[in-house]
Amino acid sequence: MSEDVVLRRRADGATELRVGGVFVMDDVETSSEEILADRAISCGARDVLVGGLGLGYTARALLASPQVQRVVVGELHRAVVEAVAAGHGAGPLEDPRLQIVLGDVRDVVAAQRPTSLDAVLLDVDNGPSALVHESNAGIYESDALADAVRVLRPGGTLAIWSMADSPTLRQLMAGFLDDVTADRVPVRLQQRDEAYWILTGTRPR
Repeated sequence: MSEDVVLRRRADGATELRVGGVFVMDDVETSSEEILADRAISCGARDVLVGGLGLGYTARALLASPQVQRVVVGELHRAVVEAVAAGHGAGPLEDPRLQIVLGDVRDVVAAQRPTSLDAVLLDVDNGPSALVHESNAGIYESDALADAVRVLRPGGTLAIWSMADSPTLRQLMAGFLDDVTADRVPVRLQQRDEAYWILTGTRPR
């Protein structure tokens, strides 16, 4: 495990992932990651790109759907991929439909052919207002959003996980997408009531 990526067992028995000393997620509260996957599944997505492996719960939820034919996951940290492969979090994701690509998600998106995907799901950082890596700020800016829309088929879905709602991000998304929404997801996090957000839009047909 690299110094930047730490996987630890808490006193309550949960496995927790921290990156750069910042809490990212644990294996107790995974509902928002699974709801992120449902955004793609409910729209009939077959080919999906996921930005950020985390502990593997979004990818596992996608692969549980027989309609999903291909899942490409872009993950920056090799240690995160190795941890999931070793059985932490969602556990080994051994499925021929899955391709994990090590690298910046922006490069992974850029490598996809135009209109080749039904959904792009971004869970790369804690959102534009709570960045783990300052370099990830560009993921939430116009150029990166335009590239994500470029690879979507007409009617395709872009969904972004965020620790908080972001009117600024929603406004940027609305410049490229129809029906932009921000859905609050109540969660129970280490004995506290919290909420995460999923921002979603549809590429015009």
